[in-house]
Amino acid sequence: MSINSTLPRSPSVLRSISQEPLYDKLGTVGRRVKHQTARDWIDLEQEGRYAIDSPGSPPNLLDGLPTLDAQLDEGEERYLIDPASKEDPKVKELTQVLIDWINDELAVHRIIVKQPLEEDLFDGQVLQKLIEKLENIKVEIPEVTQTEEGQKQKLRVVLDEADRILQAHGPHHHAKWTVEAIHSKYLVAMLHLLVALARYYRAPVRLPENVNVRVTVVQKRDGLLHQRQIIEEVTTTYDEWGLRQERDAFDTLFDHAPDKLNVVKKRLLLFVNQHLQRLNLEVNDLESQFHDGVYLILLIGLLEGYFVPLYDYYSAPTTMDQKTHNVAFAYELMMDAGLPRPRARPEDIVNLDLKSTLRVLYNLFTKYKQQTI
Repeated sequence: MSINSTLPRSPSVLRSISQEPLYDKLGTVGRRVKHQTARDWIDLEQEGRYAIDSPGSPPNLLDGLPTLDAQLDEGEERYLIDPASKEDPKVKELTQVLIDWINDELAVHRIIVKQPLEEDLFDGQVLQKLIEKLENIKVEIPEVTQTEEGQKQKLRVVLDEADRILQAHGPHHHAKWTVEAIHSKYLVAMLHLLVALARYYRAPVRLPENVNVRVTVVQKRDGLLHQRQIIEEVTTTYDEWGLRQERDAFDTLFDHAPDKLNVVKKRLLLFVNQHLQRLNLEVNDLESQFHDGVYLILLIGLLEGYFVPLYDYYSAPTTMDQKTHNVAFAYELMMDAGLPRPRARPEDIVNLDLKSTLRVLYNLFTKYKQQTI
């Protein structure tokens, strides 16, 4: 953790998207959408298929650790992350997303968290500042000596406050981020805690789904070291409220069938353009052109046969809050039309998450695919 004299900002989680007023989106110059011949629509549910992973045998992490025996007391456990898991792209992505989020939240304090995350979080100081900022409170930390035990006392106060805040998420979550685990720089425990905080406070970030870490648990029994392997599930698939959901066809398409995914994208693109062409609008990029909610609102209005008053949404949104408002409003229109609440958060659409955008558009396609222009 470093302190700068100027206010730092971490890299934004949003890509730079040019902002156009509504009259530009409506194409007053008279852009025309090329008419395309509709093909037979595929049934995405038939594409969904769960893959069977074969992770193989993990290496023996006790090799090269001759001092571990002396470090552990009888019955004590130590958690060691498999080196391959630590280098997993999803683990790296999750760690960086959380670091960027922390830095954005704590920019006012001129605090910059860097890799490795464990070095900046283990003593609880950054966690204290983060909780104070998110909850708008002051965590009262006792004055103790800067010894290892003193650090743990401070950390315990911070984690107790985190447990109090997160108790609505279930009484057993605290077991994933104990004082000993955090202070021993166990990355998985830190990720568990930060993910829980990010979801509780509805952080405007997209957390990668289905992040798993292979861990070797070493325990000293009868004077000997024993090990076993476990899989720590840090994130899974979540709905808009942060509740777990089963994988669906889109998860399978993204993970295992990129060629079929491209077919789905083309057909959804054809569907939206068949309707938006009535306003002289054309969509070329599903990911970016729906991220501010404007096209989504206009599309729903066209599908349902009504005009959405301009005062109900931001026609040229420029901020995260304005775009999130638009997408949330579009969700309300969808539910008013009898569609279920989308599983993706509005923030996911704003943050250019293609999978979330496709899910929302596919829900519309399913309901209105028989509608003629």
